[in-house]
Amino acid sequence: MEFVKMEGLGNDFVVVDGPASITAADVVRWCDRRFGIGADGVLEITPVNRSTIRMRYWNADGGMAEMCGNGLRCLAALAVARGWVDGPALTVATDAGELPAEVLADGRVRALVGRPGVAGEPFAVGDALVHPIAVGNPHAVVFVPDPAAAPVAQLGPEIERHARFPQRANVEFVAVAAPDAIEMRVWERGVGETLASGTGATAAAFAAMHYRNVESPVRVSLPGGELLIELVDRAAWMVGPGNVVYEGRLSEPA
Repeated sequence: MEFVKMEGLGNDFVVVDGPASITAADVVRWCDRRFGIGADGVLEITPVNRSTIRMRYWNADGGMAEMCGNGLRCLAALAVARGWVDGPALTVATDAGELPAEVLADGRVRALVGRPGVAGEPFAVGDALVHPIAVGNPHAVVFVPDPAAAPVAQLGPEIERHARFPQRANVEFVAVAAPDAIEMRVWERGVGETLASGTGATAAAFAAMHYRNVESPVRVSLPGGELLIELVDRAAWMVGPGNVVYEGRLSEPA
């Protein structure tokens, strides 16, 4: 099976053409950074028509997720580069809905992430105040003085599997850096800490706007780079890169 390795701000993926029969064991093997290709997750891209592609996404532990913002941008860029769609604009069908995207003149991708919203009252985990946010998938935003010093590896898995999140949650550790800017680190469910998360950046930006009066569009600084999140009529739009790293062929396990 042919594959493409892609990344969006260091959040990296194994991309395969669909429809394909992909098992959780396949995903775990391919994502292993020592014995496999190495990735935060697996994306399946399937052409639907000349304006639409279908995306499916698995986290590195083999569990399926509703959506992946960085993966959305990567697949949009790949579909346009392959000539699967007419022009730079397309629709990406996901388990979180159909989301429009467009490859911009500078190569970055602008895409609708969804309609983020508060998903419950804040609650405490130790000294951390957790803000549940929904962006088509579940998120937990924690405001901290300095993300670089936040106990991501300790609190991340505890909040991810908290009883308030039956499907588990992605956890964002966020600091307001300016009236229109935030800094963050993210703990992704089924993966661990990653360099970036598109839906995580969206959840963090929305929470910063809702709880800290940060202004849209929000510049989101992550360890892997910067995303721009804009709220338009309650809908969140994301602008950022989606790049091909290399192509290869998947082999059967020995």
